[in-house]
Amino acid sequence: MQLNFKEIFTAFMVLFAVIDIIGSIPIIIDLRKKAGQIQSEKASIIAGIILVVFLFLGKSILNLIGIDVNSFAVAGAFILFFIALEMILGITLYKQEENTAMTTAVFPLAFPLIAGPGSLTTLLSLRAEFRTENIVIAVILNVIFIFIVLKTSAKIERLIGQNGINIIRKVFGVVLLAIAVKLFAHNIKALFEIV
Repeated sequence: MQLNFKEIFTAFMVLFAVIDIIGSIPIIIDLRKKAGQIQSEKASIIAGIILVVFLFLGKSILNLIGIDVNSFAVAGAFILFFIALEMILGITLYKQEENTAMTTAVFPLAFPLIAGPGSLTTLLSLRAEFRTENIVIAVILNVIFIFIVLKTSAKIERLIGQNGINIIRKVFGVVLLAIAVKLFAHNIKALFEIV
């Protein structure tokens, strides 16, 4: 086992930027209002498990069901696009199921918000460059940070206030929309190159 702190730090920063849990605070607050509560531990652990399992089995799973990474990322771009539309326009496209607190912990919080197509495809890219154990540590560090943000989202909301949340929500909605468009454009181009 070769631990390389430079690799761990780089992988952590790349994943941190892609997951963008700070930018997701308005969505987390919104989900908490819809569901009544958020199970921070469950959401963090499930997201961590999805990320680590995908790191090891991602390409094989996608190949097994006949989906390439680019198609997976394009599908993810659509999900991000609709979440961004909700944030910008203040509409509700995602309807909450009955088992609210438990359901919210898994969907859309753990997946696709935290362990989304962006972070999953990033893991596959990182694996080509870095040693697996360093990426696993980077994932664990991100999960710990995500848990802290989920746990303190109510305090953050009180600190910023409703108007602040609305402004941040719209701004990050536009950012998320841009990420969705970039993810879509990059991967649709790659898909056409394959064809």
